[in-house]
Amino acid sequence: MSIENTTIEVIDRIVAAQKAYFHSGATLDIKFRKQMLKKFAAAMDKWEKPLCDALWTDLHKSYEEAYLTEISIVKGEIQNHIAHITKWARKKKACSPLKLFPSRSYIVKEPLGCSLIVSPWNYPVQLLLNPLVGAISAGCTTVLKPSPYVPNVSKVIEQMIADTFEERYIAVVQGNRDVNTALLEKRWDVIFFTGSPALAKTVMAAAAKNLTPVILELGGKSPCIIDKAADINLAAKRIAWGKTLNSGQTCIAPDYILIHKDVKEAFVKAFAEHVHKLHGTDIAADKHYVRMVNQKAFERVTGYLKDGEILFGGSSDAATRYIEPTLVDVKDTTLPIMNEEIFGPVFPVITIDDNGRMDCKDCMNQTSTSFLETVREFVTGREKPLAFYYFGKESDGWDIVGKTSSGGGCINDVIMHIANENVPFGGVGNSGMGRYHSRDSFEAFSHTRSIIATGNWIDLPFRYMPYKMFGLVKKIL
Repeated sequence: MSIENTTIEVIDRIVAAQKAYFHSGATLDIKFRKQMLKKFAAAMDKWEKPLCDALWTDLHKSYEEAYLTEISIVKGEIQNHIAHITKWARKKKACSPLKLFPSRSYIVKEPLGCSLIVSPWNYPVQLLLNPLVGAISAGCTTVLKPSPYVPNVSKVIEQMIADTFEERYIAVVQGNRDVNTALLEKRWDVIFFTGSPALAKTVMAAAAKNLTPVILELGGKSPCIIDKAADINLAAKRIAWGKTLNSGQTCIAPDYILIHKDVKEAFVKAFAEHVHKLHGTDIAADKHYVRMVNQKAFERVTGYLKDGEILFGGSSDAATRYIEPTLVDVKDTTLPIMNEEIFGPVFPVITIDDNGRMDCKDCMNQTSTSFLETVREFVTGREKPLAFYYFGKESDGWDIVGKTSSGGGCINDVIMHIANENVPFGGVGNSGMGRYHSRDSFEAFSHTRSIIATGNWIDLPFRYMPYKMFGLVKKIL
């Protein structure tokens, strides 16, 4: 199945209709927003099976994994917004200093306006529809642009949205990068983009022409640190799950391992055991093991296998786009495996000893003298990642978290920080800007407006020229 590009004429019609609809004020009422969120919730129930079937067709994603990592997250987000939107959108009174007497100060939330949401293929339901919850909650209109690399999912989403909402309110536009270019030439009030840092630069450059605010959810090489004090068996279990979830095609998947020399052998053995416990000895036959999205991705990820010695795994099948979970012992950090986001089940491993020496030929000029100091230098010497994972003593975890930067992370776990709707999700630096989930999604599509209401019953003369009693005014200020 292939996706046809939406024509420029249709895009122009949709954008014009949505601008008119937004400026009519139809989306401003909180009752309307709640009603739309409830319609959205009902649609997620109605279209759950078609969405899951499409995820299986495009990505070999099982129903269980599709529900856990896509459907349930969107459903939960909708219910959270229905429960709290009235409170989030309420006008709030702020303190007014004496110099503003007799004024009262307020903080008002207003929708930014017409929004564009562009999503990638790896979690094509969650990463397109979760931001939409925030757009509806805030009172925006939205054009959704799904990925053409998952055509069955994108088509089902288009059908679901058309079945649920008016096109002048929420619409789906389909196609390749030519369509993306056409969309980015339009003037939006906010753009929400999830994808690679390279594409994000194009989005941001286009947005800059109109000073359009952007939320960028990107990726990067998220480090996974395994110290000698780690519970190796539990660490291996959690890391094996996090790396094989969606076959590593996850923006917050652990990308590479920095491991203490003393526990490396034990970890490799435990990792292999837990991969087989999760997916069986014949991993290719496991219905829960996802495939690479296309041949290009398969060839790119298998290309990393030559960048080091294979410690575990290494098999692949081009016909089915299957790649076995693989640990690669890396001795040269200048190779592609350590400089490109892997986005697959290949896992580079770099060894560090007690004195901070890295087992790689290009790391001979190190000045650090401890494991954690080498970790800090290595991580901070690269672009800021979307996630950071540490396994070891919690106190040491907090220490290294405080000395590095990332969008989010976990101590003695992976991935799970995205599962808590009570904390924000977002990147920093090269891994993104802005944040969302729960109230932060509402805020992402809202403008916080300051309003001062001044009484007419008195009009103090101090602010007016020629500034009489200026000495008193200085004391008040």
